[in-house]
Amino acid sequence: MLDLIVRNATLPDGRRGIDVGVQAGRIAALEPNLQATAGQSIDANGRLLTPPFVDSHFHMDATLSVGLPRRNRSGTLLEGIALWGELKPSLTGQAIVDRALAYCDWAVARGLLAIRSHVDICDPRLLAVDALLEVRKKVAPYIDLQLVAFPQDGLYRSPGALELLKEALRRGVDVVGGIPHFERTMEDGRASVRALCEIAAEQGLLVDMHCDETDDPMSRHVETLAAETVRLGLHGRVVGSHLTSMHSMDNYYVSKLVPLMAEADLGVIANPFANMVLQGRHDTYPKRRGMTRVPELMAAGLTVALGQDSTMDPWYGLGSGDMLDVAHMAVHVAQMTSLDAMSACFAAVTGSAARLLHLDGYGLDVGCKADMVLLDASDPVEAIRLRATRLKVIRAGKVIAEAPSARTSLALPGRPGEISFSWPRDVS
Repeated sequence: MLDLIVRNATLPDGRRGIDVGVQAGRIAALEPNLQATAGQSIDANGRLLTPPFVDSHFHMDATLSVGLPRRNRSGTLLEGIALWGELKPSLTGQAIVDRALAYCDWAVARGLLAIRSHVDICDPRLLAVDALLEVRKKVAPYIDLQLVAFPQDGLYRSPGALELLKEALRRGVDVVGGIPHFERTMEDGRASVRALCEIAAEQGLLVDMHCDETDDPMSRHVETLAAETVRLGLHGRVVGSHLTSMHSMDNYYVSKLVPLMAEADLGVIANPFANMVLQGRHDTYPKRRGMTRVPELMAAGLTVALGQDSTMDPWYGLGSGDMLDVAHMAVHVAQMTSLDAMSACFAAVTGSAARLLHLDGYGLDVGCKADMVLLDASDPVEAIRLRATRLKVIRAGKVIAEAPSARTSLALPGRPGEISFSWPRDVS
């Protein structure tokens, strides 16, 4: 007797008519026509069953703070950083907790059950650190929240940031972060990468560094990040986030850089919404997209994920926690419109992102955690096209969120009777 069976599901790899049996919060069976009974049964009706969505790059300490203390009028990264600096003195821990918990509710409703959030440590009070550690504990039953110690104002540029970062790690923050391109000089940036990677190596931690989030093709800190990864034996444990300067680099240099990144088994996280709206602000026409070279990096064998980055904060005033929206934007920005490329964008907000976060027990295999999302779509491409309704969100074998299938009724002039159809609409 199983706890739950999801019957007649389509999986992201294309298998159809699959039954998924759950026992004690884990997947116990995965096969067609499962001969078993369960306390609860869900008929997927051939729809797509996927592991949960994963946001590999987010800033939860700033989420839902848009307009405080004012709007970002220039739309630039630097004004966003300045606005956050203006807001920090008036922040309270409770306000950060309340906004973060509200966002986590949005996330669950959209099947987003794992988030890596950077948390600013450049505040002597470490207010945001303590607030998000509290949030991590509160949401643990339904969201895996991983925290990155992020020196927003620069490891060396901000007085005391190095010791504050170490203290944040002592308090329980999971990952070492950095922002080398925001240091005062290129040499300070390179030095910060070395120092931060050494801290991670000494403590056995992962690294996720904001790297080269600029239009300047001479911002090449990812080269140092890859070299330090190799030197310290951190292969597969280091991520470079944003890497937008690669959009502007000459192809010859990139042809040398990408193999170095592959040698380091460096992970990459692009953030299509933020990269599109923050980069290229000094351009007239043509305007650069700014997003890093996602298809080329994937083709070189690197693990590439996509992040939301910001939702209603000083850097980005929109967003809703919908990772299918993120994948949809990436398909367009990176011109990844082949079927394989669109499927890769779906993987970049599910399995590839989970790999970069080193999530234990993630996936749709026997023995994996029974965390799943049933989508109102027939395959990953259709899920992206429709930003498909999350019919069921399942955590440890229990439904924690659900929504009805989208249905539209039309009464059109010259057409007899009412026309009614559900999404996805059968157009065959």
